[in-house]
Amino acid sequence: MSFEIRKIGIVGAGQMGSGIAHVAAMNGFDVKLCDVNSERVESGLATINGNLARQVQKQTLTEELRQATLRNVSGVTSYEGLADCDLVIEAATENEAVKRKVYDSLCKVLAPHAMLASNTSSISITKLAAATDRPERFMGIHFMNPVPVMQLVELIRGIATDDETFASARQFITALGKTITVSEDFPAFIVNRILMPMINEAIYTLYEGVGTVEAIDTGMKLGANHPMGPLQLADFIGLDTCLSVMQVLYEGLADSKYRPCPLLVKYVEADWLGRKTKRGFYDYRGEKPVPTR
Repeated sequence: MSFEIRKIGIVGAGQMGSGIAHVAAMNGFDVKLCDVNSERVESGLATINGNLARQVQKQTLTEELRQATLRNVSGVTSYEGLADCDLVIEAATENEAVKRKVYDSLCKVLAPHAMLASNTSSISITKLAAATDRPERFMGIHFMNPVPVMQLVELIRGIATDDETFASARQFITALGKTITVSEDFPAFIVNRILMPMINEAIYTLYEGVGTVEAIDTGMKLGANHPMGPLQLADFIGLDTCLSVMQVLYEGLADSKYRPCPLLVKYVEADWLGRKTKRGFYDYRGEKPVPTR
Protein backbone atom coordinates (compact mmCIF):
# COMPACT_ATOMS: atom_id res chain seq x y z
CA MET A 1 0.00 0.00 0.00
CA SER A 2 1.23 3.48 -0.82
CA PHE A 3 -0.44 6.88 -0.76
CA GLU A 4 -0.30 9.38 -3.57
CA ILE A 5 2.25 12.17 -3.34
CA ARG A 6 1.34 15.29 -5.31
CA LYS A 7 2.72 18.27 -3.40
CA ILE A 8 6.39 18.31 -2.47
CA GLY A 9 8.13 20.65 -0.05
CA ILE A 10 11.92 20.99 0.01
CA VAL A 11 13.73 22.57 2.93
CA GLY A 12 17.08 24.09 1.94
CA ALA A 13 17.53 25.96 -1.35
CA GLY A 14 21.21 25.12 -1.84
CA GLN A 15 22.74 22.91 -4.54
CA MET A 16 20.92 19.74 -3.42
CA GLY A 17 17.56 21.34 -2.57
CA SER A 18 17.31 23.27 -5.84
CA GLY A 19 18.38 20.14 -7.77
CA ILE A 20 15.63 18.02 -6.16
CA ALA A 21 13.08 20.81 -6.81
CA HIS A 22 14.18 20.96 -10.47
CA VAL A 23 13.69 17.22 -11.06
CA ALA A 24 10.38 16.98 -9.14
CA ALA A 25 8.89 20.04 -10.91
CA MET A 26 10.03 18.74 -14.30
CA ASN A 27 8.12 15.51 -13.64
CA GLY A 28 4.85 17.28 -12.92
CA PHE A 29 4.92 17.60 -9.12
CA ASP A 30 3.78 20.78 -7.39
CA VAL A 31 6.98 21.91 -5.61
CA LYS A 32 7.67 24.48 -2.91
CA LEU A 33 11.30 25.36 -2.31
CA CYS A 34 11.73 26.66 1.22
CA ASP A 35 14.60 28.46 2.92
CA VAL A 36 14.50 30.89 5.84
CA ASN A 37 16.82 33.14 3.83
CA SER A 38 14.88 34.79 0.95
CA GLU A 39 18.11 35.44 -1.00
CA ARG A 40 18.86 31.71 -0.98
CA VAL A 41 15.34 30.96 -2.27
CA GLU A 42 15.84 33.49 -5.11
CA SER A 43 19.26 32.02 -5.87
CA GLY A 44 17.86 28.45 -5.84
CA LEU A 45 15.06 29.40 -8.27
CA ALA A 46 17.60 31.22 -10.49
CA THR A 47 19.79 28.07 -10.52
CA ILE A 48 16.81 25.96 -11.65
CA ASN A 49 15.99 28.50 -14.37
CA GLY A 50 19.61 28.57 -15.58
CA ASN A 51 19.93 24.77 -15.63
CA LEU A 52 16.65 24.41 -17.54
CA ALA A 53 17.77 27.02 -20.07
CA ARG A 54 21.00 25.05 -20.58
CA GLN A 55 18.99 21.85 -21.16
CA VAL A 56 16.90 23.66 -23.82
CA GLN A 57 20.10 24.93 -25.45
CA LYS A 58 21.49 21.37 -25.56
CA GLN A 59 18.13 20.22 -26.97
CA THR A 60 17.58 17.72 -24.14
CA LEU A 61 14.45 19.65 -23.09
CA THR A 62 11.68 21.45 -24.98
CA GLU A 63 10.83 25.09 -24.31
CA GLU A 64 7.26 23.98 -23.37
CA LEU A 65 8.59 21.63 -20.69
CA ARG A 66 10.93 24.34 -19.37
CA GLN A 67 7.98 26.73 -18.93
CA ALA A 68 5.79 24.01 -17.36
CA THR A 69 8.61 23.16 -14.91
CA LEU A 70 8.95 26.80 -13.85
CA ARG A 71 5.17 26.99 -13.30
CA ASN A 72 5.37 23.92 -11.02
CA VAL A 73 7.94 25.38 -8.60
CA SER A 74 7.61 28.32 -6.23
CA GLY A 75 9.65 29.68 -3.33
CA VAL A 76 8.56 30.11 0.30
CA THR A 77 10.44 31.51 3.30
CA SER A 78 8.43 30.01 6.15
CA TYR A 79 7.56 26.45 7.14
CA GLU A 80 3.85 27.45 7.18
CA GLY A 81 4.12 27.53 3.38
CA LEU A 82 4.67 23.75 3.43
CA ALA A 83 1.55 22.96 5.53
CA ASP A 84 -0.35 21.33 2.64
CA CYS A 85 2.55 19.17 1.33
CA ASP A 86 2.27 15.36 1.10
CA LEU A 87 6.03 14.92 1.34
CA VAL A 88 8.69 17.27 2.68
CA ILE A 89 12.34 16.52 1.91
CA GLU A 90 14.87 18.16 4.21
CA ALA A 91 18.04 19.09 2.32
CA ALA A 92 19.65 21.27 4.98
CA THR A 93 23.38 21.24 5.73
CA GLU A 94 24.95 17.91 6.82
CA ASN A 95 24.73 18.70 10.53
CA GLU A 96 22.51 16.78 12.95
CA ALA A 97 21.75 19.76 15.22
CA VAL A 98 20.63 21.89 12.24
CA LYS A 99 18.39 19.08 10.94
CA ARG A 100 16.78 18.54 14.37
CA LYS A 101 16.00 22.26 14.59
CA VAL A 102 14.31 22.09 11.16
CA TYR A 103 12.13 19.11 12.22
CA ASP A 104 11.16 20.82 15.44
CA SER A 105 9.68 23.79 13.55
CA LEU A 106 8.40 21.75 10.60
CA CYS A 107 6.45 19.12 12.55
CA LYS A 108 4.34 21.86 14.16
CA VAL A 109 2.85 22.86 10.78
CA LEU A 110 2.80 19.65 8.72
CA ALA A 111 -0.46 17.83 8.00
CA PRO A 112 -0.81 14.57 10.00
CA HIS A 113 -0.62 12.46 6.80
CA ALA A 114 2.54 14.16 5.51
CA MET A 115 5.71 12.16 5.03
CA LEU A 116 9.06 13.60 6.05
CA ALA A 117 12.37 12.58 4.46
CA SER A 118 16.00 13.57 4.84
CA ASN A 119 18.50 13.90 2.01
CA THR A 120 21.31 13.23 4.51
CA SER A 121 24.33 11.52 3.00
CA SER A 122 25.52 9.88 6.22
CA ILE A 123 23.52 10.52 9.43
CA SER A 124 21.43 7.76 11.04
CA ILE A 125 17.83 7.85 9.76
CA THR A 126 16.60 6.14 12.95
CA LYS A 127 18.22 8.88 15.04
CA LEU A 128 16.81 11.71 12.90
CA ALA A 129 13.33 10.09 12.87
CA ALA A 130 13.32 10.03 16.66
CA ALA A 131 13.59 13.84 16.63
CA THR A 132 10.22 14.10 14.79
CA ASP A 133 6.59 13.48 15.73
CA ARG A 134 6.23 10.87 12.94
CA PRO A 135 9.09 8.31 12.95
CA GLU A 136 6.91 5.78 11.07
CA ARG A 137 6.39 8.36 8.27
CA PHE A 138 10.07 9.32 8.10
CA MET A 139 12.88 7.89 5.94
CA GLY A 140 16.06 8.68 4.05
CA ILE A 141 15.80 9.71 0.39
CA HIS A 142 19.40 10.42 -0.61
CA PHE A 143 19.86 12.03 -4.03
CA MET A 144 23.28 12.23 -5.68
CA ASN A 145 24.87 15.51 -6.72
CA PRO A 146 24.15 17.10 -9.23
CA VAL A 147 20.55 15.85 -8.94
CA PRO A 148 19.36 16.64 -12.51
CA VAL A 149 22.29 14.63 -13.95
CA MET A 150 22.82 11.73 -11.52
CA GLN A 151 20.66 8.67 -11.98
CA LEU A 152 20.81 7.11 -8.51
CA VAL A 153 18.74 7.64 -5.35
CA GLU A 154 19.42 5.71 -2.13
CA LEU A 155 16.34 4.82 -0.07
CA ILE A 156 16.98 4.16 3.63
CA ARG A 157 14.41 3.02 6.18
CA GLY A 158 14.78 3.85 9.84
CA ILE A 159 13.88 1.21 12.44
CA ALA A 160 10.35 2.72 12.73
CA THR A 161 9.63 3.46 9.02
CA ASP A 162 6.39 1.74 8.02
CA ASP A 163 5.76 -0.13 4.77
CA GLU A 164 3.38 2.48 3.35
CA THR A 165 6.00 5.23 3.74
CA PHE A 166 8.65 3.12 2.01
CA ALA A 167 6.26 2.12 -0.83
CA SER A 168 5.22 5.77 -1.35
CA ALA A 169 8.85 6.93 -1.48
CA ARG A 170 9.68 4.18 -3.99
CA GLN A 171 6.73 5.22 -6.16
CA PHE A 172 7.80 8.88 -6.01
CA ILE A 173 11.42 8.17 -7.02
CA THR A 174 10.24 5.89 -9.86
CA ALA A 175 8.01 8.75 -11.10
CA LEU A 176 11.15 10.95 -11.27
CA GLY A 177 12.72 8.41 -13.64
CA LYS A 178 15.57 7.68 -11.21
CA THR A 179 17.12 4.32 -10.30
CA ILE A 180 16.68 3.15 -6.71
CA THR A 181 19.17 1.37 -4.51
CA VAL A 182 18.04 0.34 -1.02
CA SER A 183 20.49 0.67 1.86
CA GLU A 184 20.31 -0.42 5.47
CA ASP A 185 20.58 2.35 8.05
CA PHE A 186 24.32 2.26 8.78
CA PRO A 187 26.72 5.25 8.72
CA ALA A 188 27.05 6.83 5.23
CA PHE A 189 24.83 4.11 3.66
CA ILE A 190 26.26 2.46 0.48
CA VAL A 191 27.69 5.08 -1.90
CA ASN A 192 29.46 7.31 0.63
CA ARG A 193 30.61 4.33 2.73
CA ILE A 194 32.70 3.33 -0.31
CA LEU A 195 33.38 6.72 -1.95
CA MET A 196 34.42 8.88 1.03
CA PRO A 197 37.17 6.57 2.37
CA MET A 198 38.58 6.50 -1.18
CA ILE A 199 38.63 10.33 -1.27
CA ASN A 200 40.12 10.39 2.27
CA GLU A 201 42.82 7.91 1.14
CA ALA A 202 43.61 10.15 -1.86
CA ILE A 203 44.07 13.06 0.60
CA TYR A 204 46.38 10.87 2.75
CA THR A 205 48.35 10.05 -0.43
CA LEU A 206 48.80 13.80 -0.96
CA TYR A 207 49.49 14.46 2.76
CA GLU A 208 52.22 11.82 2.86
CA GLY A 209 53.85 13.19 -0.29
CA VAL A 210 53.28 10.04 -2.36
CA GLY A 211 52.02 12.18 -5.25
CA THR A 212 50.96 15.71 -6.18
CA VAL A 213 47.33 16.77 -6.67
CA GLU A 214 47.79 16.44 -10.41
CA ALA A 215 49.52 13.03 -10.20
CA ILE A 216 46.77 11.59 -7.94
CA ASP A 217 43.88 12.86 -10.07
CA THR A 218 45.50 11.86 -13.37
CA GLY A 219 46.36 8.45 -11.91
CA MET A 220 42.76 7.70 -10.93
CA LYS A 221 41.24 9.16 -14.10
CA LEU A 222 43.48 7.27 -16.49
CA GLY A 223 44.48 4.32 -14.30
CA ALA A 224 41.06 3.46 -12.84
CA ASN A 225 38.93 5.08 -15.58
CA HIS A 226 37.20 7.46 -13.14
CA PRO A 227 35.51 10.40 -14.92
CA MET A 228 36.92 12.81 -12.30
CA GLY A 229 39.96 12.57 -10.03
CA PRO A 230 39.21 12.06 -6.28
CA LEU A 231 40.62 15.46 -5.23
CA GLN A 232 38.72 17.26 -7.98
CA LEU A 233 35.60 15.34 -6.87
CA ALA A 234 36.20 16.31 -3.23
CA ASP A 235 36.29 19.98 -4.27
CA PHE A 236 33.06 19.51 -6.19
CA ILE A 237 31.28 17.85 -3.23
CA GLY A 238 32.66 20.36 -0.71
CA LEU A 239 35.50 19.53 1.69
CA ASP A 240 33.30 20.36 4.70
CA THR A 241 30.78 17.72 3.55
CA CYS A 242 33.60 15.18 2.98
CA LEU A 243 34.90 15.85 6.49
CA SER A 244 31.49 15.54 8.16
CA VAL A 245 30.80 12.21 6.39
CA MET A 246 34.22 10.87 7.47
CA GLN A 247 33.51 11.98 11.05
CA VAL A 248 30.14 10.16 11.00
CA LEU A 249 31.88 7.00 9.70
CA TYR A 250 34.72 7.27 12.23
CA GLU A 251 32.42 7.86 15.20
CA GLY A 252 29.68 5.49 14.05
CA LEU A 253 31.90 2.50 13.24
CA ALA A 254 34.78 3.17 15.69
CA ASP A 255 37.33 1.91 13.17
CA SER A 256 40.64 3.75 12.67
CA LYS A 257 40.49 3.18 8.91
CA TYR A 258 37.85 5.94 8.77
CA ARG A 259 40.00 8.56 10.55
CA PRO A 260 39.73 11.85 8.61
CA CYS A 261 43.05 12.89 7.11
CA PRO A 262 44.62 15.83 9.06
CA LEU A 263 45.15 17.65 5.74
CA LEU A 264 41.39 17.52 5.06
CA VAL A 265 40.78 18.99 8.54
CA LYS A 266 43.34 21.75 7.84
CA TYR A 267 41.70 22.73 4.54
CA VAL A 268 38.28 22.94 6.20
CA GLU A 269 39.75 25.05 9.04
CA ALA A 270 41.16 27.42 6.41
CA ASP A 271 37.67 27.60 4.85
CA TRP A 272 39.13 26.22 1.63
CA LEU A 273 36.07 24.09 0.94
CA GLY A 274 36.47 23.54 -2.80
CA ARG A 275 34.55 25.08 -5.67
CA LYS A 276 32.00 26.90 -3.51
CA THR A 277 34.70 29.01 -1.80
CA LYS A 278 36.90 29.16 -4.93
CA ARG A 279 39.75 27.26 -3.20
CA GLY A 280 40.28 23.68 -2.14
CA PHE A 281 42.73 21.17 -3.62
CA TYR A 282 42.50 23.45 -6.65
CA ASP A 283 42.36 27.24 -6.86
CA TYR A 284 39.34 28.28 -8.97
CA ARG A 285 39.94 32.04 -8.97
CA GLY A 286 41.70 32.19 -12.34
CA GLU A 287 40.72 31.11 -15.83
CA LYS A 288 41.41 27.47 -15.13
CA PRO A 289 41.78 25.47 -11.88
CA VAL A 290 45.35 25.31 -10.53
CA PRO A 291 46.46 22.74 -7.89
CA THR A 292 47.07 24.32 -4.46
CA ARG A 293 49.68 21.70 -3.51
